[in-house]
Amino acid sequence: MNKLTGSTSPYLLQHADNPVAWEPWGPEALGRARREGLPIFLSIGYSACHWCHVMAHESFENEAIAAVLNGSFVSVKVDREERPDLDAVYMAAVQLLTGRGGWPMSVFLTPDLEPFFAGTYWPPEPRHGMPGFPQVLEAVRGAWAERREAVVKQAAEITAALRRPAAATAGSPPPGADLIDAAVAALARSFDASWGGFGQAPKFPHAMDLRLLLRSFARSGRGHDLRMVTHTLERMAAGGIHDQLGGGFARYSVDDRWLVPHFEKMLYDNALLASAYLEAWLVTGRDEFAAVARSTLDYLLRDMTDAEGGFWSAEDADSEGEEGRYYVWTPAEVEAVLGPDDAELFATVYDITRAGNFEGRSILNLPRPVAAVARERGLDEAGMAARLAAARATLLADRARRVRPGTDDKVLVAWNGLAIDALARAGSALDEPRYVAAAARAADFLLTRCRDAEGRLAHQWRRGTASGLAFADDLACLIEGLVSLYEATFDEHWVAAAGPLADTLLGSGFVDPETGGVFQTSDAHEPLLVRQPDLFDNASPGATGMTATALARLAALTGRGDCRTAAERAVAAAAGIAARAPGAVPQSLLALDFVLGPVVEDVIVGDPAGRRTAAVLATLRRRFRPRSVTALRKVAATGGPPLPLDGLFEGRVGTPDDVTLYRCLDRSCTAPAVGAAALAAAADPA
Repeated sequence: MNKLTGSTSPYLLQHADNPVAWEPWGPEALGRARREGLPIFLSIGYSACHWCHVMAHESFENEAIAAVLNGSFVSVKVDREERPDLDAVYMAAVQLLTGRGGWPMSVFLTPDLEPFFAGTYWPPEPRHGMPGFPQVLEAVRGAWAERREAVVKQAAEITAALRRPAAATAGSPPPGADLIDAAVAALARSFDASWGGFGQAPKFPHAMDLRLLLRSFARSGRGHDLRMVTHTLERMAAGGIHDQLGGGFARYSVDDRWLVPHFEKMLYDNALLASAYLEAWLVTGRDEFAAVARSTLDYLLRDMTDAEGGFWSAEDADSEGEEGRYYVWTPAEVEAVLGPDDAELFATVYDITRAGNFEGRSILNLPRPVAAVARERGLDEAGMAARLAAARATLLADRARRVRPGTDDKVLVAWNGLAIDALARAGSALDEPRYVAAAARAADFLLTRCRDAEGRLAHQWRRGTASGLAFADDLACLIEGLVSLYEATFDEHWVAAAGPLADTLLGSGFVDPETGGVFQTSDAHEPLLVRQPDLFDNASPGATGMTATALARLAALTGRGDCRTAAERAVAAAAGIAARAPGAVPQSLLALDFVLGPVVEDVIVGDPAGRRTAAVLATLRRRFRPRSVTALRKVAATGGPPLPLDGLFEGRVGTPDDVTLYRCLDRSCTAPAVGAAALAAAADPA
């Protein structure tokens, strides 16, 4: 056993019995490299990464390779989800040196932590034009032994390149809606009209881009903006990337048609996609989109929820040593569970064949609409849909008896914030109290249990232990979730909890005073080789875009000018990148849409249990209102301790025994509407 045995990371624990003498990142390992003059082999990955597992089995469990690593290097393992700050620094180095990135990330550092050679996956022997990992190790060991001065010089040059100022646009004019239009035009150019999505295989869901297109459609009415969204969501929902039995989505598809996924499931993907499907339902009224949002969130509640209330991070692609083994079927397996008649129908609908569509077995997908199959067979569509639903439930129960892929059961604050946001929005729009209850339970867990020894918000929690100091995206995503949770419950406790998190974001060195961009780390975090504003979004939102989004919404509720100013500066910081490469900063463009407004403030005074108040709320919640905030009190607050939204409710006393709606549009207020007039005003598209 190596020095990873005491880790809280499931990924590091997977490597605890490797013959490689792994050490966690920290003073002990880094100090040894300096004392002994050894280069560092830094390996970064995550538990659900299929190729991380492959390299582990091929190389890190190989005694001969381990002997080379142990004799000539200090080998350091890092979970990218535990240390996104380290991952960002050295991924930038990998991209600079190789022109691409990915995981497993493999970087060689000097004892001063400067990178000089890097890559991703290397096989144990030369293959497909790649050198074998032993060859790489021998070359690096030889260079360090024989040409160390040149290696150190090269490392210094790479580090200098990494330290060049980020592409933030300090002092630029406030960006306008033309940036959103340019981003939409870029998406249209890369749109796959046949299968939906953007670009070529491998194809990723792009949930943030889809949500931006919905906002663009709301602004412009351009039908193509909406068609890009609906076609993509339709094709993904019908594809193998979508778990047709259990709900939820895999990380990405290896082909253009969404058939063959990379089978791991990530919390952030499912939270973001649930929000995208929910918003598409609000725009179109199409129940199939609401159904996908529900099944995705049901998957999180059923399979990804810790007993304490937080949400786990990921599920592996592999089980029983095979990628996708848990999810694929043969006709015989289906018939053994369903019987011949239902199995034949199910196999026809879900593309289960003797030849298979994935390594001799079949990934469930819907090559044709269910309605088309019903017409072809002369069956009643509703009756056939009921048969299929019953069959799915039966197969899901049978699948649960299989060996399940490994679960990364750490609770990450940022990803939980995204899940809280999705659950709260869906719970209020779909009138599903259990989603709101799950969001509230998770939020309460994060706020009370996910704390470090000094009481500060931590980055993660696992099995009773919180660790790491919260990063900027942890704070911003949680603020976003708390704002949505307030709008779902109207419990001002959640807004009160968001306030100190915003104070930390604004007052702890997270914000670059020169550009307004947001660093992932604060002044209290470990200083690293490079510190640049985190402007770019990846599979999940980056710190700058998410901070802008969360603070803009919080400011609209609370009137906090410091939050509004910080949001506007963060959006401006990303404007230069948005102009050149809008696909790199979709979350900042979502924030820009809100900042540009017009923002609608709907303030309601009335009894939420009352018929008219409930009708007003239902009307508001069933509409797509991406640039709005909604607040409610039963009666105007009088006396007692101050509450976070006292300013918003000031002078808004309501009407006894009826509901009153006060509406303001970009800080210009209309006359209050009472009773039936309030319901009519709620239906107004303003």
